[in-house]
Amino acid sequence: MEIQSLDGQPLPGFALADCPEIYGDEIERSVAWKGGKDLGGLAGKPVRLRFAMKDADLFSIRFRP
Repeated sequence: MEIQSLDGQPLPGFALADCPEIYGDEIERSVAWKGGKDLGGLAGKPVRLRFAMKDADLFSIRFRP
């Protein structure tokens, strides 16, 4: 998963290359990037999310403290 600015550019530390691949079939999974998983600095800012998936389905996503 990649977090982007509104113009589609990856935010530093949140690029697709910074996010390890996720394997498996799980109901609850935290997404992390090489720099961690704290998104507090992005709270209240508009962003775009990019999902790169292969043979997968995405049912939901949520952000929580």
